[in-house]
Amino acid sequence: MKENDFEHKLCHNTQEFLTSRGKENMRILHTMLRVGDLERSIKFYTEVLGMRLLRRSENEQYKYSLAFLGYADESESAVIELTYNWGVDSYELGTAYGHIALGVDDIYQTIEDVRAAGGKITREPGPVLGGTTVIAFAEDPDGYKIEFIENKNAQAALGN
Repeated sequence: MKENDFEHKLCHNTQEFLTSRGKENMRILHTMLRVGDLERSIKFYTEVLGMRLLRRSENEQYKYSLAFLGYADESESAVIELTYNWGVDSYELGTAYGHIALGVDDIYQTIEDVRAAGGKITREPGPVLGGTTVIAFAEDPDGYKIEFIENKNAQAALGN
């Protein structure tokens, strides 16, 4: 069986499995990140990474604020939820969190743009170890890692 046949069969079987359980409309909605300064984080994700602020809310009773950001409306695409718990200015990130991955057309220009906007670059563009997919890394103001994958390599990166 060719790899593409396997992928097609896997996708078909997964869809069949979900449909049989009434879950055919399941999708990822958002990923939540706790942040120490909501305005600083909104600025990073909008001005440095080019996302749009889609909505925000305040909960005075439970003392937290939320901001949802993304490249498309929540009805079309997964987004990032930034949660600020009032009075908490930093978090220990631990060792379980990996990164958020973004596909970009020109990784070298993107990294220069991120750097020029004050972003912290933690890995310059280059091939992934043991492969050819071109990647780079940056960190947001709270230390969350963001991987950039050049779009021409993004399909291959799904398995790398």
